[in-house]
Amino acid sequence: MNKVFPDARAACADIPSGARLFVGGFGLCGVPEECIFALRDLGPRELTIVSNNAGTTEHGLVHLLKNHQVRKMISSYVGENQVFEQQMLAGEIEVELTPQGTMSERIRAGGAGIPAFFTATGVGTMVAEGKEVREFDGRRFVLERGLTGDFALVKAWKGDRLGNLVYRKTARNFNPMMAMAATTTIAEVEHLVEPGELDPDLVHTPAIFVQRIFQANAPSHFIERRTVRKRP
Repeated sequence: MNKVFPDARAACADIPSGARLFVGGFGLCGVPEECIFALRDLGPRELTIVSNNAGTTEHGLVHLLKNHQVRKMISSYVGENQVFEQQMLAGEIEVELTPQGTMSERIRAGGAGIPAFFTATGVGTMVAEGKEVREFDGRRFVLERGLTGDFALVKAWKGDRLGNLVYRKTARNFNPMMAMAATTTIAEVEHLVEPGELDPDLVHTPAIFVQRIFQANAPSHFIERRTVRKRP
């Protein structure tokens, strides 16, 4: 099977309106930006997007939000993106805020075939409203559903033509589990190499979880919030 596509537009061409998408990244690290631009240009609408956050006001998923292609966001964090914040407060998009660790586990559970699990996080708060709560060993836990999706858009440092992926540092936070939880995973990689060039012991996402892969044309490395220490 040839998994290599020429570019993001070709890899994302059949993503339909109404799809549920996992979009990897943490802040601006590991964000599949060329896939996002391709979706903006291809124009599917009414999308449900599962992503830790929506980038910033200038970079990341904000391009789909500005284009009003997003119906619902399942996220942990709204800050840093004024467009996301404004649309949520105006009721223009539906937002399901989920504690970060819970969201991570919901995605991992979905990829592992686990339909639901109990967690203590959120008990007694708005997070638990409308959900089943049980007591185990004298402590209350809330039932959370696993998450699965139609497509996962992930960003890796290196990938081979078979679809094996290696991430760098913070980019590993959500990309690997998202690749496991979607029906179709599209990998955007900075370096596309031949099979055998990756050390098998360093592969983070095995090829079985990746259906499409392409090399990014001009990968960027934006910094979400630059901070430096004061020098003497």
